[in-house]
Amino acid sequence: MQSTDKNLRMTASATTELTLRERLMRVAPYFGNQRMAWTLAIVATLVGAATEPLIPALLQPLLDSGFTKGTLNLWMVPVFIIGLFFIRGVAQFAGQYALSRIANEGMLRLRKDLFERVQVAQMGLFAKQSASALSNTVVYEVQTGATQLVQAFLAISRDGFTLIALLAYLLYLNWQLTLAVAFIVPAVGWIMKTLSKRLYRITKSSQQATDALAYVVEENVLAHRMVRLHGAQASQAQRFLGLSRELRKLNIKSTIASAAMTPTTQLMAAVALSAVICIALWQGRSEDVSVGSFVAFISAMLMLIAPLRRMADVANPITRGVAALERGLALMDDSKSEQSGSQQPAPVRGSIALRNVSVSFADDKAPALQSVDLQVRPGEVVALVGPSGAGKTTLVNLLPRFLDATSGEVLMDGVALGAWDLPYLRQQFAMVSQDVVMFNDTVAANVTLGGDLDEGRVWDALEAANLADHVRQMPQGIHTEVGHNAAQLSGGQRQRLAIARALYKDAPVLILDEATSALDTESERLVQQALQTLMQGRTTLVIAHRLSTIEHADRVVVMERGRIAEQGSHQELLALNGLYARLQAHSHS
Repeated sequence: MQSTDKNLRMTASATTELTLRERLMRVAPYFGNQRMAWTLAIVATLVGAATEPLIPALLQPLLDSGFTKGTLNLWMVPVFIIGLFFIRGVAQFAGQYALSRIANEGMLRLRKDLFERVQVAQMGLFAKQSASALSNTVVYEVQTGATQLVQAFLAISRDGFTLIALLAYLLYLNWQLTLAVAFIVPAVGWIMKTLSKRLYRITKSSQQATDALAYVVEENVLAHRMVRLHGAQASQAQRFLGLSRELRKLNIKSTIASAAMTPTTQLMAAVALSAVICIALWQGRSEDVSVGSFVAFISAMLMLIAPLRRMADVANPITRGVAALERGLALMDDSKSEQSGSQQPAPVRGSIALRNVSVSFADDKAPALQSVDLQVRPGEVVALVGPSGAGKTTLVNLLPRFLDATSGEVLMDGVALGAWDLPYLRQQFAMVSQDVVMFNDTVAANVTLGGDLDEGRVWDALEAANLADHVRQMPQGIHTEVGHNAAQLSGGQRQRLAIARALYKDAPVLILDEATSALDTESERLVQQALQTLMQGRTTLVIAHRLSTIEHADRVVVMERGRIAEQGSHQELLALNGLYARLQAHSHS
């Protein structure tokens, strides 16, 4: 288990050492094409930043002309203040709205590309990454990354423009004092750059640890019966706790790195403030400096602290946001699309040929298939039998190209599978397996999966699958939702719904993979009747451990250790008294 968790944490691709600018440029295309929203955001941010110096600017005439001389018009102050904050409020609302549009549009585009890439990715992707890791990347990482990155941009633009405006006002008031403040900005920039590198490394490790933790939860949810049956709750809880502690350690490191920025920035600001006050007092003894101008300068300088602090804090969301979005881009980089040919032979008869086909999954393991030769005629029913690990499922997975042969050639209707247009090739296959997969949708949607809805054909398929009577009793008939993996149906009913789906597809080649092995006697009888209807006129490959279900097959192919050991009719193989006869005797014992 521990090695599995470790391997899972290593599934994220090793990211090339890129600068922050280079990483930002990778994600920019998803967020940079909304010109109107960006224009509104920038204009609103500039307007908001330009109003910041007006607050300390009000203090100088208020103190010098209002309190000292009494010459200031009283109506000017409330009109100025109300007008100023009205403009700031409008600018803030417009800026946040525009950036929210940018974040959500970019998130939508990236999620769409990611999901489409997963849909056409080579099957190896699903062996390398768990379902929880993929869903976490597509759904949560993209949202987290887009939100944090755009919020960070808002803080940088707003606070950056505010700093420029306040520094310009300070230079206007007293350029000598401003020089004492100016050293803070490059110092803060250096701190942000140093700590952001460390934050980036910690964030990548945290993402991998979160995936491992989610995978443990996923495993225990899917296997909850087995965990309880074997009393494995304590060991699984310990496994979960170990990964949780590792994630806690990384989160604490991240907090330390990000929390160090604020006090460091404030300390530098305190040093600058002390220097300014000392210089101002010295200037006041030798020059004519008004109280109003001094208070305005100090106020403007103190106003620098808040944007400086936020600028220091922004390294954390930028780092997390870029790391999260990069993870989505890495998924697209690593998940290569399936290779497709262009031929669409028609009409499809359903003849299948394997010529010297071998399949290997790893160099240090025996091949799953070794030099297999097999010819299946159109409309023939061929049963594949043999002990577990003989290569039966590997063989049928070659046909719709769920995997490709390591060597040799697989053909259908005389055309190599690699030359077929891949979506067109898969239209020629229907599959019913022991592990039925249904979607949390209506009966009709599960029957027509991927096709157009024809209610008459749906009812015909349900009738042929011996399921129509039950569906008629449902609250909304074929438009009734069946729940998560059709939880509202029994095992036999789910199996017959899968058969109805295969009937509706009406493909010329049918693959049955242990379609009745987990059913009770009555359900098996109804499913077998439905299967007999489904198999008529179709090339059919049947994988079965229960040999009584394939006695009427046109041909039985017996496999052992990745090779074809025997083939012939049921009676011929019994007479041969070989492996099939031993399997038959064992099944009746």
